[in-house]
Amino acid sequence: AKVDPVSDEIRWGLIQRKVQETKVLRAFHLFRNRGIEPILIKGLAAAVYYPESKPRISIDMDLAVSASQFEEANLIAMSLEANGLAIDLHRELRHLDTVEWEDLFRNTELNEIDGGTYRVLRPEDHLRVLCVHWLNDGGRDQDRLWDMYYLVANRLNDFDWDRLFRVVSDRRRRWLICTLGLAHRYLGLDLDDTPIKDEAQQLPSWLVKSVEAEWAGQTKDLPLEVTLTDPVMFFKQVRKRIRPNPIRATIEMEGSFDAKTRAFYIIGNIFQRIIPSVRRISQTILHRYK
Repeated sequence: AKVDPVSDEIRWGLIQRKVQETKVLRAFHLFRNRGIEPILIKGLAAAVYYPESKPRISIDMDLAVSASQFEEANLIAMSLEANGLAIDLHRELRHLDTVEWEDLFRNTELNEIDGGTYRVLRPEDHLRVLCVHWLNDGGRDQDRLWDMYYLVANRLNDFDWDRLFRVVSDRRRRWLICTLGLAHRYLGLDLDDTPIKDEAQQLPSWLVKSVEAEWAGQTKDLPLEVTLTDPVMFFKQVRKRIRPNPIRATIEMEGSFDAKTRAFYIIGNIFQRIIPSVRRISQTILHRYK
């Protein structure tokens, strides 16, 4: 009998979704037993907006905790009890959002699944985080643009556009609008019934060129320290950093998408990243040869 590949893909997606749910509940149980309440970002928190026909699979689990509990939470994340959960722990939301942690946490929601609950940001806050995270990765993963697409396309009627935009600076507001504009341009996101339908059409030409170049590129970003045993890949990664991705550089320098040039952000970002890169490489080499 002929096997329907679409049905198999959906079935596999449902299995993976169940695995994600089980791991998320296990992680929340682990942290809650120690008096820590994390917030799940990306992953399953984004997947709930996807249709069953397009499963959203994630490898690791992004959890954010308060700065005061981060050290204890990090020990938990690295413990034997957390084995297999692949937790990527965040000290609050760092550069991903500028809203105060207490405000974000106060506005969180609990999602219920069979056997328990897990905490997520309210949709408007999560959309900001998803947009900035994607931009901070240089917009290199076109598939992850679907996270923003589905959150907006499947939002509830009480979605608060003021909460999305007015709690951040004008520069960050522009970042968000441009990201949704890219989802409109390349994925067909319908923005007609939103307050940004006109602004989202006004995408900077440099941004469009940058995402298209990134999607067409063959060399993906890797941490320099993991390429030390592969000289060819190491120098490819160094070459990519000599002229950093302009999207990432702008985000990391808290820059304006409408500035006339990216040069100052790119130069600043090169110097911003040198010391952390050298430190990680040195630690890797010392660990390997000690």
